[in-house]
Amino acid sequence: MLAYLNTSLGRLRGISILEGISLLVLLGIAMPLKYLAGQPEAVRIVGMAHGILFISYVLLLVQNTIEQGWSVGKAALGLGLSVLPFGAFYAERRLFVAAAQEPLAR
Repeated sequence: MLAYLNTSLGRLRGISILEGISLLVLLGIAMPLKYLAGQPEAVRIVGMAHGILFISYVLLLVQNTIEQGWSVGKAALGLGLSVLPFGAFYAERRLFVAAAQEPLAR
């Protein structure tokens, strides 16, 4: 598992999963707690964690786009999928796993 984090692509895949989970927790648990149960603390905590993970995701996406020689379209698709519920999981499975199995485009 630690070998997974030794590459920038592995880190992107890991952050993609964490960012996707944080978005689902934010939308599915924290927001209903805020608006239906009157408990805004959950949104503050989960929202901050999600924000940090999202920024990390974007930075790692930019880093991998440069290192892997990805097209702007692929990077834009990765960014667009990150704002959709379950989109980060799709990006991790379809965009990033495929990239891990390809040789470097240099």
